[in-house]
Amino acid sequence: MSYIDNIRTFVRVYELGSMSAAARDQRISAAVASSRISQLEDYLNVRLFMRTTRQLNATEQGEIFYVGACNILETIDEAEAAVSSVTQSPRGLMHVAAPLGVGRRLIAPQVPLFKADYPLIDVRLRLSDRKVDLTAEGLDVAFFLGVPEDSTLRIRKIADCPRVLCAAPAYLERKGIPETPMSLVSGEHDCLNLRYPGAPEFQWPLQTPDGVTKFAVKGPFESDDGDVLTSWARDGHGIVLKPVFEIADDLAKGTLVPILKSTPPIPIQMACLYTHRKHQDPKTRLFIDFMVARMQKDLQSRQ
Repeated sequence: MSYIDNIRTFVRVYELGSMSAAARDQRISAAVASSRISQLEDYLNVRLFMRTTRQLNATEQGEIFYVGACNILETIDEAEAAVSSVTQSPRGLMHVAAPLGVGRRLIAPQVPLFKADYPLIDVRLRLSDRKVDLTAEGLDVAFFLGVPEDSTLRIRKIADCPRVLCAAPAYLERKGIPETPMSLVSGEHDCLNLRYPGAPEFQWPLQTPDGVTKFAVKGPFESDDGDVLTSWARDGHGIVLKPVFEIADDLAKGTLVPILKSTPPIPIQMACLYTHRKHQDPKTRLFIDFMVARMQKDLQSRQ
């Protein structure tokens, strides 16, 4: 297996453009990753990467070997998946990504239950509100809220999630209750916004008498963690746009109060993404089916 491990490390180094990033991705040390690349280069008797203190670039031989290496790994993965399907004992490692709110509330509680049903499958769950790249990050499945940008990926819809504009009673007492969506862009109110590298400009799409209208909101607070925005809103620092399932408890307790009910936000799609090849893997299909059924039930209870 050492040669295959070397190939897997090479592919991740090539895709991530960094020895240390590939090492973190494979949960090995940078020294081990470097050693694997060196072993591969010695075996092939070629230089696969040109290394400097600042950059790591594939050589011409490395470019050629990457194509073949991907084919090798794909063939191995397909063979292992076929064996798992026949033996009905799916095994292996799943790399899964999800937004923070979705992951913490809907996915993380179900992972131990999935593991109990399928003890030979290990799950590595990564939570972040930033957009992820399945191929570059070596992911099997990525859950998301919104509309995917990559049309080449397969999508499994989970639900359309209602959203709400809300704020703490203390904020509304201090700033007043917005009467129209224009109050959000006039400077009268503080809007709490999700910001991460590459995020689009802040625009809240609301249902108005003229149809769906996007409002370019502003505010003094931004974060790349949606739960931080909820905490700020709860503490009276502004208005937040959230899926109902994320703040159901706050709405029930009255710590957050819905506003602009006559012009509500449009629902947001929740779904999961995967490649066509990944869907051939029995453990991927099992994980998606398991999670989707339980997430749909959980969402119904929260909404």
